[in-house]
Amino acid sequence: QIGEYFTIDHGTGVVIGETCIIGNNVKLYQGVTLGAKSFPLDEDGNPIKGIARHPILEDNVIVYSNATILGRIRIGKGAVVGGNIWVTEDVEPGAKIVQRK
Repeated sequence: QIGEYFTIDHGTGVVIGETCIIGNNVKLYQGVTLGAKSFPLDEDGNPIKGIARHPILEDNVIVYSNATILGRIRIGKGAVVGGNIWVTEDVEPGAKIVQRK
């Protein structure tokens, strides 16, 4: 599910998992991965498909180059995820997640 005014700037290498929910006015840069941590397995060891396992990006989120966001987590409204960041936990609305020197 993808909202209005969605932008992929320099779209090379962008991965958007099948159960992602992307809000309005979301911008992704090159190399962004919106993926799953893993597939749950059934009793025979086969992957169970169709389970919500990819991120939710709320409205007005920006994700910069080569960021990796994994699992059914929520990136809150107006949050910014900096480049080359690995995110596996929820991000609060308006937060800015960047690398430290």
